[in-house]
This record gives sequence, C-alpha cells and structure tokens, in this order.
Amino acid sequence: MANQYDYDVLYLGSGHGTFDGAIPLAQSGAKVGVVEADMIGGTCPNYGCNAKITLDAPVALSREVERLAGVVDGKLTINWAKNVAHKNDVIKGLPGMIGGLLDSVGIDVFHGKGSFQDAHTIVVDGQEKTADKIVVSTGLRPHRLDIPGTELAHDSREFMDLTELPKNIAIIGSGYISMEFATIANAAGANVTVLMHSDKALRSFYQPYVEQVIADLEDRGVKFIKNANVSAFVRNGDQFDVEYGDDDKLTVDWILDATGRIPNVEDIGLEKVGVKYNAHGVIMNDHLQTSVENIYASGDVIDKTQPKLTPTAVFESTYLCKLFSGQTSDAIQYPVIPSVVFTSPRIAKAGVSVEDAEKQGLTVQTNHLPDDWYRQVDNETQGDDTLIFDKDHHLVGVTEVSEQADNVINTLLPAMEFKFGAAELGRLVYLFPSISSATWGQL
Repeated sequence: MANQYDYDVLYLGSGHGTFDGAIPLAQSGAKVGVVEADMIGGTCPNYGCNAKITLDAPVALSREVERLAGVVDGKLTINWAKNVAHKNDVIKGLPGMIGGLLDSVGIDVFHGKGSFQDAHTIVVDGQEKTADKIVVSTGLRPHRLDIPGTELAHDSREFMDLTELPKNIAIIGSGYISMEFATIANAAGANVTVLMHSDKALRSFYQPYVEQVIADLEDRGVKFIKNANVSAFVRNGDQFDVEYGDDDKLTVDWILDATGRIPNVEDIGLEKVGVKYNAHGVIMNDHLQTSVENIYASGDVIDKTQPKLTPTAVFESTYLCKLFSGQTSDAIQYPVIPSVVFTSPRIAKAGVSVEDAEKQGLTVQTNHLPDDWYRQVDNETQGDDTLIFDKDHHLVGVTEVSEQADNVINTLLPAMEFKFGAAELGRLVYLFPSISSATWGQL
C-alpha cells in the first residue's frame, strides 16, 4: 500500500458495500477512511431491509392467526403507530453500532458530501482526502416520476416513518417496494390502490406465482390498475388526485412513488476523473475495477446482472477486502444469490429461472405445497414451488410462493452452490419436524 496518500483505501459511502469489507481490511493493517453524506450504514439498516422486515413482522403473525382461525380464537389488529415506534426502537442503535465498529479498528469517518477532485482525491466539505485506492459505494436512491406534481408524492423512507397511516393510499409501480408496502399497509387497515406501469408486477419473478400474490392481495381489498400511465399528481383540498389513463382520476390521502431505485452517480465527480457509468450504475470489470485503474465500485451503485441486494453488496465488499489485502488476485466469482419479496405469501427464487429452464430443456419439478403434511401444521392453503435439475439431478434453480418461501430458498442454497449429488444429500440430517426437513424431502 502506498503511503504518499492519507489512506490506502477510501470508501465513498458507508453501507454494506463498504463496512463489511472495510472493517477486516483495516484489521489487516490498511489505513482506511469512509465518507458518508447521510446515515452510517446506508440504506439497508436505516431505512431499507431492517426497517421493512420489522414493520412486516406483525403482518406475518396476523396471517398465521388467520390461517388457524377456530384453533386460535380472536382476531389480531395492527397498531400502526406502535408498529412504527417498535421499528424505530429496533433500528435506532444500528448507525451507532456500525460507527462504533468502524471506529474500533481505526477507520476515519467523514460526514459530508464527497466528490472526486482527481483519481486519488476526494473533497469533503472543502477538505481534501487522498487515497491510493478509492471505492465508489454510493448505492441507490428512490426514482421520482417526471410528471406534474411529482413533489406531492413520497418515497419508501417516508412511508416507513409515517406515525399515522393514511386511510387511502395510492402506490405507483409494482416492484419490490410497491408489493411489500401494499401488503403492510393493507394489513394495517389502509385502502390501497396499486397503479402499475405495465400489465405485469415483479417482472423478474415467475409470473404464475406473482399472480398468486396479486390474487391474494385483491381478495384482501387491494386494487390493481394495469397499464395505468400515471400522468400527474394534483392537490385536491386535503387530498390528492392521481391522474392516469386517458382521463381517469383517483383521489387519495397519500401517494407513494415506488417506481424503482436509481444509482447515485451524479454530482460526485465521476465524469471529472473519467469513471464510466450509465443509467444502471457504474461500469466495472471482473475485479470490480472501474474505467480508472485505482477506482473500484461495490454494492448497488454497480451496473450488474446480479441482484442489487444487501447480500450481494456484502459479498462484493468482502471480495475487495481480500483483493486489497493480497489474499486474492482472482476475478470475483459470484455465488448463487437468492431474491425474495416479503409479501404474504412470500415469493422467492435462486439460480436458473423457470423460463430459462424450459428453454434449456432442464428437468422442471413442480410441487403443490399444501399437499405436504408439514404445511398443514399451520394450515397453509396456498403455495407452490418449482425445482429445476440438470441432467445429473443437481439442483440448479428454485422458485417458490408460500409463507415460508424465504426459509425454503435458504435451505436449498448449499445444494445449488456446491452442486450436491445423492451422496452429499444423503449426509444431511435436518431437525425434524421443520420446514428444512420438509423441503429436503422434495429432492
């Protein structure tokens, strides 16, 4: 590592694309700095995954009580204000905890907006910080519709901080955030309308399973408007009109713009130093190296085919730690990375998709999950999964819609990543009874 600079490695951003690798890198002896314009830890701990799953926990519980109606007497209702307060209690200590970990290994943290002055220099609040290597890990931010009245809409961060749940909510978009927050808001008592950009929701997931999720939400009162073509938001007294279609209008109390997330690549000097990027993020090679030799990228800000999720960012961050500390010189080799949408039922996937499996002529096995005795324990009445095998009967893909889809995918990941055959599968003895033992029996 070069010592003519202030730091061996300087990270722009402090999320999972940074701290999971920066901490062990500092422990290896490197001089490390981090620049953060917002909250330490980035999106996931503060206003993303951790907050979302905390708000969802009462929803999952209420669904289980609902399925066991008659066995369990009574009906649960979600106290929205207390749910949000509980979420705040759960996550409020995370920035301090992460900051404490950074401090404990001697990492300097600079609070402020950082921008490249040259390939080795970041300026933060007028102060220059130099480094041998710089990692761009600035993540994503909510996209905002470019239509009249866009300032009247809110984003996911604002939704999760609502102390009072609006009675009528319009959600624009039908991706992860839209479907998850529609589930949560509906379960807590709001009237929810989802205005879709096209005729498909969750387009990267197996559509027959997505349709099951939509059908369940519709049964619960969520309205879906396909091909909505939202054109404007207009204030209407204490409410708001969502103008869509040819000449249609929806009047609501609150609007959530959930039309996606976009990379934070503007106004940080990438053009100034020649780092190439596009609408999908920073362009990098198979060593996470950008078009400028000493500048790297990590996390959701990267333009990549892998899912832009926390586990991916963690893997990239720890890879860079190994690369910078001399533990490897190999290109990054991504593992099987799963994806889940925390609706109820969940929908999750990993590995080869059903669509690709059919094109490749792979073996596709579908199971109707309520037929399994274990699923009947808590009276699951809906759910399916599709397992995909290669010619040697190695599991290479799975997708599931069920209340426990996330746990099922986690159970099956080792078989996919390490290409377990009959001998390896036969060596695994799971706790019984459990969802893992029930799932493993399908192989």
